[in-house]
Amino acid sequence: MSKYYQPEIETMPQEELRKLQSERLVAQVKHVYNDLPYYRNLMDEKGVKPEDIHGVEDLHKLPFLSKADLRNCYPEGMRAVPKSECVRIHSTSGTTGKRVMAFYTQHDIDLWDDCCARAIVAAGGDKEDVLQVAYGYGLFTGGMGLHGGGHKVGCLTLPMSSGNTDRQIQFMQDLGSTILCCTPSYAAYIGETLKERGISPDEIQLKAGIFGAEAWSDEMRHDIEKALGIKAYDIYGLTELSGPGVSFECEEQTGMHVNEDHFIAEIIDPETGEVLPDGEQGELVFTAITKEAFPVMRYRTRDICVLHRGKCSCGRTFVKMGRPRGRTDDMLIIRGVNVFPSQIETVLISLGYSSNYQIVVDRVNNTDTFDVNVEMKPEQFSDTVRHITRYEKELVEAMRSMLGISPKVHLVTPKSIARSEGKAVRVIDKRKI
Repeated sequence: MSKYYQPEIETMPQEELRKLQSERLVAQVKHVYNDLPYYRNLMDEKGVKPEDIHGVEDLHKLPFLSKADLRNCYPEGMRAVPKSECVRIHSTSGTTGKRVMAFYTQHDIDLWDDCCARAIVAAGGDKEDVLQVAYGYGLFTGGMGLHGGGHKVGCLTLPMSSGNTDRQIQFMQDLGSTILCCTPSYAAYIGETLKERGISPDEIQLKAGIFGAEAWSDEMRHDIEKALGIKAYDIYGLTELSGPGVSFECEEQTGMHVNEDHFIAEIIDPETGEVLPDGEQGELVFTAITKEAFPVMRYRTRDICVLHRGKCSCGRTFVKMGRPRGRTDDMLIIRGVNVFPSQIETVLISLGYSSNYQIVVDRVNNTDTFDVNVEMKPEQFSDTVRHITRYEKELVEAMRSMLGISPKVHLVTPKSIARSEGKAVRVIDKRKI
């Protein structure tokens, strides 16, 4: 069994890797300037032309892109090739009704699949393995990403999608799944369900898990490993860049290797935008240097982390990023779904409620809980319990439609949520992650 999916790239000397990045960056900047009017305008405003970019050392000259830019371009303003050359889209959940719509050519899909294949092989996978993909399919990138990677490796790939735990366990047992791909909280739930049914880790054939899309702690990793009898690996990605597989853990598990032949990573000071040296904590920024249809440049992820180089015992030469330690914005990741308080506010205002609300997130038995407390309208205060229950259900449905995830909604008495003279405390996150 090989340790690498593409050894000549994954173990490339760093000088050669930097040269490859520079060549691809120069070509990508020309593509973006010529074919993406929105970013061309940003470059023109900053006084930067393609001929000013000679290599990675000039990357800092380029303007940043933010999620707000991508939303402003909805639906097709960030598409850099004709629609006839695109074969797929994926999308984030809309924060205020505006989604990030990511387009893919077949070449983009092939390279994304390669990135996920590297992650699978790094976790010990090969063509003898049965890969159970329990990430969500559809517009969410998780399922399709690991699915494509499994095909590239040659695994028997089970496109289970998320949920239906009874079926997950049945297939796991009947087909002898060896690698599980899902969110860490769902992996923990599967482990708990197995225990409840008296099924020990020795009675299933799982050996590894590839878990991402939400924050998790080392303590949670150890609990999952014990419950499922596996080694658990982290994976990172964003729809804006392709999806999972932007970076991945190897057996050393001291950070996630960034696929640097496709993505250039930077750490910046979130306040000034200044590029920080390796080893310093700041905001993670990515530039996609091989994407054709949706080539984001210097995209501000809002994730706070550290980049570090140095020899890895696995032999890979890609830079490592630490597990994100927080965000520079107010986004929450709940059960693998991006949730912004502004989304909750949009729903409440559209249904005639005040914007005074509170989100309470916790983690119970390794599963995220998601509660939203909403003040009743004055005219609702005297209504019966039956009516209030109906209003709560109406809000749950509206929030599920906006977020793609269902919170528990609690209507509380008017003016019972504490006011603040400063910034309102909209979110209480009790998770220790």
